[in-house]
Amino acid sequence: MKSRTRVGVFGLLGSGNLGNDGSLEAVLGYLRAEHPDAAVDALCGGPEAVTSRYGIPATRLHWYRGEYRTASRAGAIAGKGLGKFVDAARTAAWVRRHDVVIVPGMGVLEATLPLRPWGFPYALFLLCASGRLLRTRVALVGVGAAPIGDRPTRALVRRSARLAAYRSYRDAPSRDAMREMGVDTAHDEVYPDLAFALPTPLTSVPAGPPGGTVCVGVMDFHGGNDDRARAEEIHRSYLDGTTRFVRTLVEEGRPVRLLTGDACDAPVVAAIVDAVDSPLVAAAEVTSLADLMKETAAADTVVATRYHNLICALKAGTPTLALSYAAKSDALMDRMGLGAYCHPAREVDTDRLLEQFRALEQRSAEVRRTLAERNAVAARQLKDQFAELTATLFPSHALREAP
Repeated sequence: MKSRTRVGVFGLLGSGNLGNDGSLEAVLGYLRAEHPDAAVDALCGGPEAVTSRYGIPATRLHWYRGEYRTASRAGAIAGKGLGKFVDAARTAAWVRRHDVVIVPGMGVLEATLPLRPWGFPYALFLLCASGRLLRTRVALVGVGAAPIGDRPTRALVRRSARLAAYRSYRDAPSRDAMREMGVDTAHDEVYPDLAFALPTPLTSVPAGPPGGTVCVGVMDFHGGNDDRARAEEIHRSYLDGTTRFVRTLVEEGRPVRLLTGDACDAPVVAAIVDAVDSPLVAAAEVTSLADLMKETAAADTVVATRYHNLICALKAGTPTLALSYAAKSDALMDRMGLGAYCHPAREVDTDRLLEQFRALEQRSAEVRRTLAERNAVAARQLKDQFAELTATLFPSHALREAP
């Protein structure tokens, strides 16, 4: 009897970031539909959450449990140092047990948010190096990338990408960034973000001219990896500008639903709620991208910062304005026909933001038609992505399915 194909999924999954988990959900949906006999498990940040939510076995990504906490004491520093050696052996042993390992989406080849080279970049390098040494195919599927200034981080990311057996990107700037970092991308394709493969909630479109609920997706934003010296200044500017925007909407009688995309965003929501102090402002309870899509589908308009907040709103067909902190947000909005509705998250100008918001609402009906068309295109392109993935990673299956 033929043994089952052993598939591993890898990343900061189950750790509180809804976008990362949405990418995992999309890949699991593909595997269950196209490769139902595959045995799937995960090496991830939150194994208990992944097993509970998705029903697959999961192993903790790092041996040292305090990997992403700042180490100031000698014991913590020693634990982190020892963990690097232990993780090399643990990762190789896990990879050895698989035929294929998939890294589902996520910005694994970028440093648009603060990142240390010995954290996730090192973990990704261990994965890709183990895959090459042990002849396990490692696939970076629909991932994000961006130029990286920090030399050690850039070196690890570049080497990881070169060692992977398969790469595809969620936008053209990601592929361009890897090419500029010295990776041969001649055979790498660009597809929409994996979250566009998730089901869209059936929610009625708000009727009549805009004037109802606005969803505002917020973020614990402190700039990127190269902004560490100005992190608090950037955060204060972002929070103040966003708070003024919400206060103006409330003064005009608009209900506002505050959305998050990661557990770390909760203090930003609390600060805005306290500052505005109005019953028209409420924090939405969201635990998945499906929840986010339901919230955004019921709104007249969405203004959001986190990348997957934007995806959920766009996929739901709701007019959306991006508080953009990276090229990936601009590329996403341009792909969906809303490139004119981006505003810099690092320099929130409330007056200008309100102008863009009102201009977007005036075009609401037209924008909804455009989004319906672009979403149909994205769905077709992701079918192509999954077909390519089958042909590359599961060639025997592809041959059986060929006419």
